[in-house]
Amino acid sequence: MQIHVSTNDGSPIYLQIVNQVKYLIAAGRLQPNDELPPIRVLAERLLINPNTVARAYRELETAGLVTKRGTAGTYVSATRTPLVKQQRLKILSARIDVLLAEAAQLDVSHDELLALVADRQRILKSEPAAANRNSGATSQ
Repeated sequence: MQIHVSTNDGSPIYLQIVNQVKYLIAAGRLQPNDELPPIRVLAERLLINPNTVARAYRELETAGLVTKRGTAGTYVSATRTPLVKQQRLKILSARIDVLLAEAAQLDVSHDELLALVADRQRILKSEPAAANRNSGATSQ
């Protein structure tokens, strides 16, 4: 699990940890029942106080994203929470914003963009190998 914290970020370090773990779960890089690093190990790796990591883990537990198993460690919850879905949609929304901005710069209309997305989806569903071959192609 790759976590990076910055004192120049402007947000508290525990929140940086919380947000990064949320992202890793939403992106599928942390799967249900994956173990998070022990508090002391992560604190040493990040060069921060163990209480900061403990606070982040408590926040994640309160949100239902992780569960503590006594002295066995902290694990990603086996049940999906609505928050995880919200995080995934937030990630996609950011990518859509970039796509919409690029489409506007390239003078591609909303209808043309939607048609292109629908076309790409059809290709991906019907022939995954063909989609990879045609990934650089655009329709005109």
